[in-house]
Amino acid sequence: MKELSSAEVRSMFLRFFESKGHSIEPSQPLIPKDDPTLLWINSGVATLKKYFDGSVIPDNHRITNAQKSIRTNDIENVGHTARHHTLFEMMGNFSIGDYFKPEVIPWAWELLTSPEWFDFDAEKLYVTVYPNDTEAKNIWLEKVGIASDHLYEEPDNFWDIGEGPSGPDTEIFYDRGAEFDAAEPAENYPGGENERYLEIWNIVFSQYNHLPGLTNNADYPELPHKNIDTGMGLERVVSIFQHAETNFETDLFLPLIQMTEKLAPQYKYGNDAEKDISFKVIADHARAVTFAIGDGALPSNEGRGYIIRRLLRRAVLHGRKLGINTNFLSQLVPVVGEIMKSYYPEVLSNSEYIASIVDAEEVRFGKTLADGLSLLDEVIESSKADNGIISGAVAFKLYDTYGFPFELTEESALDAGLKVDRDGFDQAMQAQKDRARAARSNQASMGVQNELLTNLKTTSKYVGWSEEQVDQAVLEDLIQDDHLVEAIDQGQVQAIFDLTPFYAEMGGQVADRGTITNMAGEVVATVSDVQTAPNGQHLHTLEVTGPLQTGAKYQLQVDHAYHVAVSKNHTATHMLDQALRNLLGEHATQAGSLVTADELRYDFTYNGAVSNEKLQEIEDLINQKILENLPISWVETDIDSAKKLGAVAVFTEKYGDLVRVVSIGDFNAEFDGGTHANSTAELGMFKIISESGTGAGIRRIVAVTGQGVMNYVKEHDAILQQAAAQVKAPTFNELNDKISALQNGLKEAQRQVNSLEKRLANQAAENAFSSVKNIGKWTIITTEMEVESMDVLRETADSWKQSTPSDVLILAANLGEKVNLLVAVAPDAVKQGIKAGDLIKAIAPSIGGGGGGRPDMAQAGGKNPAGIPDAFTEAENWLTNK
Repeated sequence: MKELSSAEVRSMFLRFFESKGHSIEPSQPLIPKDDPTLLWINSGVATLKKYFDGSVIPDNHRITNAQKSIRTNDIENVGHTARHHTLFEMMGNFSIGDYFKPEVIPWAWELLTSPEWFDFDAEKLYVTVYPNDTEAKNIWLEKVGIASDHLYEEPDNFWDIGEGPSGPDTEIFYDRGAEFDAAEPAENYPGGENERYLEIWNIVFSQYNHLPGLTNNADYPELPHKNIDTGMGLERVVSIFQHAETNFETDLFLPLIQMTEKLAPQYKYGNDAEKDISFKVIADHARAVTFAIGDGALPSNEGRGYIIRRLLRRAVLHGRKLGINTNFLSQLVPVVGEIMKSYYPEVLSNSEYIASIVDAEEVRFGKTLADGLSLLDEVIESSKADNGIISGAVAFKLYDTYGFPFELTEESALDAGLKVDRDGFDQAMQAQKDRARAARSNQASMGVQNELLTNLKTTSKYVGWSEEQVDQAVLEDLIQDDHLVEAIDQGQVQAIFDLTPFYAEMGGQVADRGTITNMAGEVVATVSDVQTAPNGQHLHTLEVTGPLQTGAKYQLQVDHAYHVAVSKNHTATHMLDQALRNLLGEHATQAGSLVTADELRYDFTYNGAVSNEKLQEIEDLINQKILENLPISWVETDIDSAKKLGAVAVFTEKYGDLVRVVSIGDFNAEFDGGTHANSTAELGMFKIISESGTGAGIRRIVAVTGQGVMNYVKEHDAILQQAAAQVKAPTFNELNDKISALQNGLKEAQRQVNSLEKRLANQAAENAFSSVKNIGKWTIITTEMEVESMDVLRETADSWKQSTPSDVLILAANLGEKVNLLVAVAPDAVKQGIKAGDLIKAIAPSIGGGGGGRPDMAQAGGKNPAGIPDAFTEAENWLTNK
């Protein structure tokens, strides 16, 4: 067998299918674009769904890729098994309505067994097929010539994830030898629970349409266009080429493990099974975190950011198990970059930035870890006094808030002679998963093909970059209720013209609006939306008010004012993108945009809020470029020439052989298909309206140009006029002075109120302190005070502490719709077991609330002021039993 590096395996796979007429699709970012059903890109086909559901027709119907992916549904298994990973690469070949079983099965065999390619021993290969898929079975046996005892029928070989494309599949296994047999002989077959027969490839025959309401796949109708979807895990195949017992002993992971050995010199990988788990977890999680941050995700408490934070913290804790007590994960980032540089050079080039994010997060976790350990100590002590069991809810809090794996809590509990409620922990974990699942979009994971639009081959040419009107456009197609019609007099319809000046919504820019006029000069329809059909035509949504006939000619007129307003905001979006990269750094990359006639909305990756000072710099830079009246031009050229022009590709869009490059003077150049102003001066002015966070590591800027700025200024001018009138400022220049004077007066009045309130409180306290009640061996003071805040209650308690006229003090403040309680306990009473935190928990329900605190002082809040007397009574009852 050949001995190949991971880079060589990947390259050979892609080159093989390129030789079969496939286009190589680049690996897309891990953050899904325009797909709310996915948290991460989790398979090779995930980025190609638009082709499989027919919403877009690819230039080449044969595609191959090696796609980085993340799956996090079984993080706990990573390190404990030979092949579980959070980040992995899935290599695949795909047919979009082109070839099918007779081609793909022999190709798979050729790649695997040909001396020119993988050169596997055919005797070591086994396959499984769906029992009812006699076609695939016959191709394997008769066309490929595989031995019958190397083919198994497997009832589970049917790929079905809900409504949409589905179908049978065939899986290919590699026999690693008898030494890997399962302990249970009955499992020693391809597809059984064993390490001997390693699944290396799955080929899905996407030939059926899972329609709503159908539950039996035998009832699924055939798809109008059958597809092929395959997946070969790079890590698994490399383990065969490199004779590795697990994926971790390959060149994809070993350099990370070896670097970790240097950081933990007291341990050597391979000497201790338990320590090996930690080495594997660190290597796996370092890869995933590095790639995720490199693609724009950042640590946070939600969504993708939560996953990154969880992986990073899990790796840190496993580092602690190896004796690594300093920050270390950032040192693994460049190692990941070196391993993957042949196919992902951007990881190494961005490694310094990625490492800085990892290091900052590890520092943050160090502080959280200390808090968590302190909490764990408290939990252990309190559990000793109770039933000797740490509740599942507490264990989950340690896991969810502080990053403690269940095993760490359990280990610490065992050391203290305690147990942990595993069932309660699992219930809390499941509840969290259910919440996350419910929060996700319920949109289908892959749409059902639209046969009509997929088969529609009518050509449509867009001329809107230079023309806003077409005088004689031929109406090629009318579609109503998913059927082609020849004519329509009124209602909503979709239409395709041979020429159109209407921009179709794309890249965040909304579609043009306008009118359709017949040759007699009568308006017969309005254009409310334009989308791109699967074969690239501009699909116009029309509100028809007069007769429309296919084959007839019409005048198409774009709404000029609307078009210009959108175009200005689109130009401003490019300028904002450039300004952010200039002033915040190249890592401030676009994460989404929306360009309308009213405003522009721009999402970008950035770790933290942008300061007001920096926002002003951004605004000033763009306005300076507007004043310079930079020309805006565009050229159509090949991709290499475009890159030489310095053009930036937004996201990682799939570009054709020719691309359109829009340049704003020498300030900005981007790959772009949208409409723009003719020069920056047309924008008039640029104004940032807001800056905010929209998710983990994603910031959003909303801004306006031109008329939008004028409207903004008018609105704020009216607000200033009203404010000036209210504070009696003759001019705006005096407004701040007037407001400052009012604030100073208010502060002085508040100071006097606070002073008076404090005196009244002191008087009330003095009266209260003389009313001491005996409860058994304890003394208690209870009083309701007429104050406005908890601060006065605390000050009163501080006065009480100076003389401690009682063992216990309970203060209440009736604030109308709510109530505050404060409990203070004298030092001697604390020593004898009277704890303020315990007492406040006993009496807080009387006021409809809850609380807690230290042994010497605790507080609570509630919404039932009428319960204050009951709280005092409950306190006396509680003390009676002490």
